[in-house]
Amino acid sequence: MFCSICLAAIVLVPLQAGAPADEPLLSILQSELKREFEVLKAKGNPAAYFLAYEVTESHTDAATASLGALIGTDHADTRGFDTTVRVGSPKFDNYHPYRGTPIRFTTYRPLSLGDNANQIRRALWSETDGVYRAASRRFLQLETDQELLAQQAKQDADFSSEPPEHSASAPEIYRYDMDAWSQKLRSWSAEFKKHPKILSSAVTFRAHREIRTFVDSDGSAIEQGSNLFRVELQGAGLAPDGMEVGDFSTVEASDPAHLPGDSVLREQAAKLAERIDALVNASPAEPIVCPAILSGRAAAVFFHEIFGHPIEGQRQKDIAEGQTYTNMLNQKIMPDFISVSFDPTRRQYNGTDLIGSYAYDDEAVKARPVRVVDAGVLKTFLLSRSPVGEFVHSNGHGRRQPGFEVVARQSNLFVESTKQVSDADLRAQLIAEIKRQSKPYGLYFEEVSSGYTRTGRRGLQAFTVIPLVVYRVYADGRPDELIRGVDIVGTRLAPFGKILATSDHSEVFNGYCGAESGSIPVSAVSPAILISEIETQRKQNSQLQPPLLPRPDLP
Repeated sequence: MFCSICLAAIVLVPLQAGAPADEPLLSILQSELKREFEVLKAKGNPAAYFLAYEVTESHTDAATASLGALIGTDHADTRGFDTTVRVGSPKFDNYHPYRGTPIRFTTYRPLSLGDNANQIRRALWSETDGVYRAASRRFLQLETDQELLAQQAKQDADFSSEPPEHSASAPEIYRYDMDAWSQKLRSWSAEFKKHPKILSSAVTFRAHREIRTFVDSDGSAIEQGSNLFRVELQGAGLAPDGMEVGDFSTVEASDPAHLPGDSVLREQAAKLAERIDALVNASPAEPIVCPAILSGRAAAVFFHEIFGHPIEGQRQKDIAEGQTYTNMLNQKIMPDFISVSFDPTRRQYNGTDLIGSYAYDDEAVKARPVRVVDAGVLKTFLLSRSPVGEFVHSNGHGRRQPGFEVVARQSNLFVESTKQVSDADLRAQLIAEIKRQSKPYGLYFEEVSSGYTRTGRRGLQAFTVIPLVVYRVYADGRPDELIRGVDIVGTRLAPFGKILATSDHSEVFNGYCGAESGSIPVSAVSPAILISEIETQRKQNSQLQPPLLPRPDLP
């Protein structure tokens, strides 16, 4: 049966030309939001009860070099905005989750780079009209679904009430010489010329300054921003059996003065090239279940992928999600010596800048530390303004990439341990565990690139973590052996109960996380961990063919 829903038309009237061209952006946004919200609230059918704009302005400089030559430069200035319109009521509105259907109303419209009031107001007017119509259509469809209406008595509200916030803090403007950086990139990238087994390589410098301006009908007005300076080194080669191998290294800082010195980055490039050479000649991995140590950086990615995503708030409400931890509040999910927190207010850890930091999230909720696991016991979830069970307020983790809708996402993850030992003792415990289990070897995961976890209800609730640098560790005293083609696999609940101990120092992993609300910067800090049992599988072999033509001689 097909039901066609008629939507009552509300036409927002465009502001007439003649507004001042140099009015500050915040003032333009506030006055236009007020004008449009009054119409949608009074005359909308259904009526809007909330309206918000978030403008994102970014300035990017980038350069890339390979084999001693500059191969690309880029400079970009952009500005655009996202629109949020909520119709109905906070208890039940157009963002209500239903059957796993994706929710997307905003389209991220471009704005003038200068504060041209006429262009900005007309863009806001046009986009708000379109978003309101899309929001209304979905809301009316939800209202007429009898199955959904029957469930409402036991469902969480769709939007929380939060106090309005006001803050203005523009990011500092740093000076940097792109010509000088280009010369450095040429020099560092030349290190890869010494390694004929490396088939591709690149070194990139990127400087990104972002300013976000947020206003909403609750009265919030936030101007904030960030700087990110990033050096990326990467390379790839081909093993004799056709398996592609590669490695990468990055450093990030909020101030270019915080980046390592030139000699350090040159040495980093040289070590990366040597490691890729070694991976080309490394033995292929075999599937195994055995004890293992994950370095601090590897463990940081491990916790981010396997634990961080399943505790994001919206996953507890959507019946299409696996809801692994939804009914496990106040239950033990990890050893009692492990605690996990998320803290976007932390800017650094032991001198390393954390890129998952912010003062306010993308719903103008003030950032705060959130202890989600205390002595092994699950205490809460990461929350946006979408209530979950007993948690009726946001804890400052509503985030998005421009062009996406806000959902609860991770920030700076911290793994804490009260069962700490030195690296030497942790390795000794690994050797003892290998012997106790009569395993041929254990594993040491030095570097992990990324991973992905399946959170949907359909299919296996499983994860895959993708290591880059892995060693076999033998209990009989043989040297550690570098291997290639390893994936860590498993189901989400199993690994955390098998943590035996941690190292006495932590490491930082900075990266970008992609999920429903786009790609956002995140950080994770963890000590190395010893796990009694970890499962690996052999990575798929692409069976690529080596180059037919001989490599040209490189000076």
